[in-house]
This record gives sequence, C-alpha cells and structure tokens, in this order.
Amino acid sequence: MIRFFVLLASALGLSLGAAAADAPEEHAKAELIAETTALLRGGDTTVALMLTPEPGWHTYWINPGDSGLATKLEWSLPDGISAGPIQWPAPHPAPLGDLTNYGYDSETLHLVTVSVPANWPLNTSVRLKAKAKWLVCKDVCIPGAATLELTLPVADTVQLDDRHLARFERDRALLPQVLPATAQAEFAIADGQFSLAVKGTQWPAAKHMAFFPLAGDLVNHAAAQRLVHDGDAWRLTQALSAYHVATPKIVEGVWVVTTPDNVRHAYTVSATPGVVAAVQAEHSQAIASVAASKVSTANDPGLLLAMLLALLGGLILNLMPCVFPVLSLKALAMLKAQDGSTGTQRAQALAYTAGAVLSCVAAAGVLLALRAGGEALGWGFQLQSPVFIAVLAYLMLALGLSMSGVAEFGGSLMNAGSSLAQKQGLSGSFFTGVLAVVVASPCTAPFMGSALGYAVTQPVGIALAIFAALGLGLALPFLALGFMPALARLLPRPGAWMLTFKQVMAFPLYLTAAWLLWVLTRQAGADALGLVLVGCVAVAFALWLAGRPSRGWLSLAFAVLALVAAAAVLASPFLKPSATADHAGTPREGHEPWSAARVAALRAEGKTIFVDFTADWCITCKVNERGALASDAVRQAFAREGVVSLVADWTKSDPAITEALATFGRNGVPLYLVYPKGGEPRVLPQVLTPGIVVDAIKH
Repeated sequence: MIRFFVLLASALGLSLGAAAADAPEEHAKAELIAETTALLRGGDTTVALMLTPEPGWHTYWINPGDSGLATKLEWSLPDGISAGPIQWPAPHPAPLGDLTNYGYDSETLHLVTVSVPANWPLNTSVRLKAKAKWLVCKDVCIPGAATLELTLPVADTVQLDDRHLARFERDRALLPQVLPATAQAEFAIADGQFSLAVKGTQWPAAKHMAFFPLAGDLVNHAAAQRLVHDGDAWRLTQALSAYHVATPKIVEGVWVVTTPDNVRHAYTVSATPGVVAAVQAEHSQAIASVAASKVSTANDPGLLLAMLLALLGGLILNLMPCVFPVLSLKALAMLKAQDGSTGTQRAQALAYTAGAVLSCVAAAGVLLALRAGGEALGWGFQLQSPVFIAVLAYLMLALGLSMSGVAEFGGSLMNAGSSLAQKQGLSGSFFTGVLAVVVASPCTAPFMGSALGYAVTQPVGIALAIFAALGLGLALPFLALGFMPALARLLPRPGAWMLTFKQVMAFPLYLTAAWLLWVLTRQAGADALGLVLVGCVAVAFALWLAGRPSRGWLSLAFAVLALVAAAAVLASPFLKPSATADHAGTPREGHEPWSAARVAALRAEGKTIFVDFTADWCITCKVNERGALASDAVRQAFAREGVVSLVADWTKSDPAITEALATFGRNGVPLYLVYPKGGEPRVLPQVLTPGIVVDAIKH
C-alpha cells in the first residue's frame, strides 16, 4: 500500500543539548538510557532510545506498514567506541482508516549494543551522543527529532540500573527469538497472494497470531491474514501488495504469538521459496488476525470494468484541451497520407496506437516503481517536477516553431526529441502517440479516476493492463480511421490550405508552452520562470540557426551551444519546488486548506464540507474552478447551506493528499467530495456543472 506520511517526515534538526529531550508539541518524549550504570570495558553494554508517545499516538517499527517512517538513530561517538543497529521489539498493528501500520502505542525501548575496546582507560567517562528521528501519528502525523546525550563511566564490572531494569526486561522479552533448528519456513506467491508455512515448531497456546514482514512491498498490510493449523505446520495467506514486483529469494519477518493471558512472544522467520498451499477463507481460523480493517471495496470496479473505464477515459481524453495540440500533428499526418495505400494507413494507425499504449505502460511502470520505493505519487506525477515542466515547455515551443516554418526537422542535429513527432512514416506516428500521452497527463477524463485508482492497488500485471487500456482508448479514433476507409474519406482532401492549417495549429502549442510556464512559476517561483524563458530563447535560436538554408558548420556550432545553454538551465537549483512560490497551496478566496484533521473537526461539528482535490497543472480542475465552482449558483448555495470549502492542492507532491486520494480509489485529480452535514462523503463527477454541485450539498 501507499506510504501515507513518508515524505512528510523531514528532519527538524532540534538540538536539545541534554540527556533527555521532551517536545510536547511533537506528542512524544525521547530519552537516551542505559541498562547499567557504567559502560563495560572490553565488552558490550545495552543502551536504548526510549520513545513515549502520548495516549492515542504511535511511533513506527522498522517496516512501518502502509504508511509512516521507521525511527532512526545517527550516532556521534568517540573513536574506538561503536554502536550496533536498533533491535526492534515486536510491533502492534495500528489500523488507520483503510490503512494498517506497524508500530508502538506506548513507551518502547529501541535497544542498541554499545561496544567499548579492552584498552579503553578506566576512570574516564564517555559521552554517547545520538540524533534521533521519528514520526508520531494519530489522525495526523508529526515528524520529530532530537539530539540526545548520555554520559557514563567506563568500568571492568558494571551494575544494573534499577531505574530502568523493568523497562529493559519488558522490551527484551519482545525481541524476536530464533526458531529452533528443527523448524522450517517456506513461502509461495501465486494468484496475487502470499502464503507462508512454518513447520516443526511448538508455539505457545495462543489467542492471536500475526506475521509482520520486514519488506514493505510484499503484502497488502491492511488485508486480513488467513491462518490454519495443518498437521505440524501453521499456514498463513495474505493478499500481495500492489507494489510487489518480483519473487524474493528469501522472506524475513517476525511471527508474533499472543497467549490467552496477553503475553506476547516473537520469533524470527526466514522463509525460502517452496510449495505452500494458500489458505482459503472458509478454512481460516479466527486466531489469525493482524489487521482488523480490510481494504474498502466501495471503489473497486473489478478488472474488466476497470479496463473498460480506462478505455472510455482514454477516448474522452481526445476531447481535452491538453491533448488537442498534439492531435493536430496527427491530423496533418493523416491528411497527407490519404493518397497512400490502405496498408500504409493501417500501419501508421497501428504505429500511433503502439506509441500511445507503450508510453502509457512505461509511465505506469515508472509510477509503480517509484511508489514501491516509498514515493507517494499518482497520475500526472511528472507535472509535479519543475524540470519536467521546463522540458515539456521546450518541446511545445520547438514543435510550434517547426509548424510555423522556422525549422523543418530532418536529418540534422535537431533530429531528436521534438523532431521525432514530426517525422514521416511509422516512426513519426509512433512518437506522436508517445507525445500524446505525455501531454495528456495533466488531464483526468471522466471514468479515468476509479480505473487508475483501482490499477495502483493491484498486482503489477493487472495495473499495466489497465494503463494499456487507457492508451488504447486515447489512440482509438485514429486506429478507427486507419482501419475504416469510409471514415477516412470524410476528411478533407489535401491541398495548399494545409500549409495555412499547419501554421495555425502552431498557436495551440504556443499556448500550451505558456500554460506550462505559468505552472512552473506557481511551483518554483519567478526566478525559475526567468531562467526557463532564457532557455526557451536558446531553443528558438538553435532552431532558427538549424533551419537556415545556408547554414554552415559555424551556425551548427552556435546551435549546439544554444541547446547546451538550454539544457544547463535544467540543472539550476532554482528549478526545485519552492516553499515560497505562489502556487495554489494558498487556497482560493473563500476556501480553507485541506487537512484530514480539519475534515474530522468539521464533521464533528456537523458541517457540510466540500473538498476540492486540485492542481495547477490539471486542466480539468481549472475548467471546473472557473466554471461550475465559480458560478453564482454555487456560491449562493454554499453561503445558504453554510458549506465549508476545503482545497487540497496537489500542484507539488504531497503524500497526505496522495493517500487521501487513494482512500477513495483515485490516483489523480480532480476529485470532489461532499460531506453533507458531517455525514459520509459522496464522490462527485470529475466534470462538474453548477446543478451537480448544488444538488450534492442539498441532499
């Protein structure tokens, strides 16, 4: 599942300069303690980071589950003294809506072994210093950090510290034990499920059992674990994670057994591939339970329906303004090809379709890989990168200048990038399909939202099939024209008018470049805009030089230098998301910024809430904002019904918003929600009318 608050957990770098650090605003207390009153010379001493969250809050295990961030320690120790890794007590599941995390909801010791060399001088003291970083969560998450110190003498004999003895005994008992040598653990992955069998062990009498994998991308943490006792083995089955890619060589984790008197025992499991039969739901025993909450299926359309919705969404994308500039390129190519053979027209239609489908699949692969690595991303994620926006602006400008006649791309040095979509033949058709997908990413058409939201919760093969259906829908009109000559005959005949049409079609490309530069300003600020405008001038200069009929080697050299200058702009530190940029994170007039905590508070007050998940680069969002949502009918209805309007701005990457979208089965914007009088949320269509919004808040 998706990592809910990973990117929110930035280190605060607090320097508290004492042995204990207490940050009440962070809802957790951190302290560095030792099991003994001194460090053992020539041996090991156990120290611990003691984290104590406030009631109702929790910190995280080494695998935080669907969201969160594992606690970290960065040591600064005298030369010769070393500290080992954190030893993690067995965690508890922490359900949060449709997510399940793994962590600790009470005082917990993160045990660490400190080693002192045998030649360390006696009668000296050693200052142990560590920077701790953690994330503490309830219905919101707050990152915390503290620099902690503990000074202890070095001795040949040490005594237990009575102040902390019970704490160390309690959490050491929760450290995973090694399974007996007679035990054998095997796993299998099939049909979207992970199955684990542990044989040859005698677990204590138990009322609950649970398996906590170390890998964050193996299982769907929120899915129920099905468990059965089969002879001398326990078998467990759980749904795979949507981000599972390849079968691992080994699966490691912790098996936790809770006895009837609530004593917990933890065991280290290291399983190798084998033959393990999946536990069927009807055979599962009630003892199995790691996650009480199951993933909501309210927005689960099923594979066939999801593919159909994706196909329809891709088809409708052709009507969206973000795709129109590129479609003009394909229309021109088809007009020129009318006198060609039927086979040629079909081949070009197939090449365009291949470009659209394969680029959709490639984009999905990148998206799934990044999400598996902990990034909270969704459809259109590349538009959250100022560098990508700048490259796309260059490309739109270059295509526009080509259509205006400044340069004709051919076999020269410009025969790359934007020239690919201008080529004749199959390669031109293929790369026009690729470009159509690239510029379509700011748009989310009707039907796309639930289809793509479903896709990213499924195994990789299913997800890629749904994205392929999206690409097929985008290419479908041109595919139909290529294979149905009767439709193609409806197109006007080629002629001199096409040159004028081609030049006119350059202006939508210029408008697209202008819009991209506006988005860039909102993300990275005016300095970034100025630099990219210089880069645009360099691109235009290079094209002008390359397009001159009498160009020589000097012109080409200057063209190369201009392109190098344009590329250098992309490496500027100004092309990073700016915290001070004027983007829509400042909500529109009459609206408040969205947060999960604000929604919860307003629902508790019984308020009717309208939530607008939007982004500056989302064309559909902007059309709705300047149309239906700006209408007098909607404004008057909001005032009359006392509606509180919240804006969740996704212009810059925001993991909390990504996760909120995922809970409603969506993977991109727009998404519109209405909570009538604090009740359950209703999802509105992606294309709004004033009547749709007014009716939703009345009922």
